[in-house]
Amino acid sequence: MKKGYVHILLILQFVWSGSASFSELNNSDPKFSGPISNVTVPVGRDALLTCIVHDLVSYKVAWLRVDTQTILSIQNHVITKNHRIAITHTEHRIWQLRIRDVHESDRGWYMCQINTDPMKSQMGYLDVVVPPDIVDYQTSQDVVRASGQNVTLTCSATGVPLPTITWRREENAPLWLPTEHGDEQVDEIYSLEAQNLTLWQLQRVHMGAYLCIASNGVPPTVSKRVMLVVNFAPTIWTRYDTIYVGLGQKLTLECISESQPASINFWIKDKELLQGGTYDSMVVDHVHRIVMRLTLRALTRRDFGEYKCIARNALGETERSIILHHKAKKHVQHSHQTSTRDNQFIVIEEYIANMATTHIDWLANIINGVCIIILILFNKILCF
Repeated sequence: MKKGYVHILLILQFVWSGSASFSELNNSDPKFSGPISNVTVPVGRDALLTCIVHDLVSYKVAWLRVDTQTILSIQNHVITKNHRIAITHTEHRIWQLRIRDVHESDRGWYMCQINTDPMKSQMGYLDVVVPPDIVDYQTSQDVVRASGQNVTLTCSATGVPLPTITWRREENAPLWLPTEHGDEQVDEIYSLEAQNLTLWQLQRVHMGAYLCIASNGVPPTVSKRVMLVVNFAPTIWTRYDTIYVGLGQKLTLECISESQPASINFWIKDKELLQGGTYDSMVVDHVHRIVMRLTLRALTRRDFGEYKCIARNALGETERSIILHHKAKKHVQHSHQTSTRDNQFIVIEEYIANMATTHIDWLANIINGVCIIILILFNKILCF
């Protein structure tokens, strides 16, 4: 650096020789009114370095790039071929070096010189900051893992100063990171400042979108969305495990399964595959949910028994049983249900359900009911 500085001085002495008379050198003493303020500018913006000189008279001011030993300007003339450099001055006192569309390569020391003997100079530093940018090829893409496995999500970003990486989940869901002992899960952690996010013993709760957020104080903050899909064996649940219903009634059995990847679903009774039924499928947050419905019309005695709804995928098979019992009570026009901790059952008694009842008996019951009503209203026996 010292050799380069001497080299620049020699060049300036050659260029400026004879620029000031002997009397001017003796009768004036140019000086700087203050130091050059350091400047910090985001990349792509304009930078302005200011040098203030008093009593310049016929002396000249030059701007130099220190690290590259480059003369940028002498007085009003731009020497460098860099078209982004410009010089302005006010009353030969305030000299400003303007750099348009600042590049990272513009970062460094700049010198303002006066061609006195010996020369006077001062320096200012231009710092170029760069907003964060996520390096896609060094950052995790969407990933699929089986439940019980581990996964490490990686995020890499560039910028000046070096960005800080923070991991969060969409909708502010917890990260479900293990405790220091690794023997349980905690839900109080909603963000983690680290380049890598490691999740152990994956479960369904880990499934979702993770956000890698990079920030360094230079706007804008950037992020990348990484989707984690956790494959798991099917789970099944029903509204009722046991149902009591009468003969002749219509009934729809229902099971709901969830799995990832999608499962194959079917009904079995007495070890026989049942044909028919509906299977309404939907995908919610990469989880496949299937609603199984099996409709039984005009129940007969052979329809009672155990029905199994089964869901199967590559990771396993799950089943759930629904027991259908005969309810013989007649002439009851209501329904009720009971739920316990171990099971749930419902009694369906919405209307008369006895296959032995004939149409004549049914009609006679209606007539008798009408007669009773008339007897109450008119206090007369009109029917017998």
